[in-house]
Amino acid sequence: MNNHDIDYKIEGQEMQFVEIELDPTETVIAEAGSFMMMEDGIAMETIFGDGSSQGSGIMGKLFGAGKRLLTGESLFMTAFTNEGSGKKHVSFASPYPGKIIPLDLSLYDGQMICQKDSFLCAAKGVSVGIAFQKKLGTGFSGGEGFIMQKLEGDGLAFVHAGGMVKELALAPGETLKVDTGCLVAMTSSVDYDIEFVKGVKTALFGGEGLFFATLRGPGKVLVQSLPFSRLASRVFSAMPGNPVGRSKDEGSLAGGFFNMFDGD
Repeated sequence: MNNHDIDYKIEGQEMQFVEIELDPTETVIAEAGSFMMMEDGIAMETIFGDGSSQGSGIMGKLFGAGKRLLTGESLFMTAFTNEGSGKKHVSFASPYPGKIIPLDLSLYDGQMICQKDSFLCAAKGVSVGIAFQKKLGTGFSGGEGFIMQKLEGDGLAFVHAGGMVKELALAPGETLKVDTGCLVAMTSSVDYDIEFVKGVKTALFGGEGLFFATLRGPGKVLVQSLPFSRLASRVFSAMPGNPVGRSKDEGSLAGGFFNMFDGD
């Protein structure tokens, strides 16, 4: 096994955190801002990129950090290493209500494609890179953007998703249509594309947006019930003084137009 073999425990229901147990010299890497608490004897170190290319010289480090810029992440990550003599614990918290999902990459052929901002932490050695969508239409139209995160390795990685999370196994040729924001992760064998909602009336008044993701097997897919963008939109629409709030057609293009004539 190339990655550090860490143990973990996930606590909580809606606002979860993951507690990582580190043996002496074991290391876990984490996204900036996800740290919650740790025991004495664990050392923190800021590193370029994900640390998987630390032995490849300055160019390797710069390349790893540069990949993170393309996904909108920070140049740096934080490594937590147990420098004590016994087992130590460090915890990382989810950024909004939802579920923390443990991914044993050895069970997914060593690779998972995830939405941006979903990565929380991982065993040292897991590579956090980028995955370009094959089709330009997918990149510019899809809710996940042209670039997604790619997790590679044979160890544990943890991602966060909103609401409830369901894992689906797609058979060869089986197709699933998903709201673009509800896609959390998929194996690299899944074919991913964006479809335009057919019918002008559906697109304008349906409230579901103009595009959805088409996933074609074989492979495994993780979907979430509450994307952060949807949660943020509902919170914003409910703010005092916002005339677009309280409307069921708030997701449609025409919803905002007709709400201009609302007398509230």
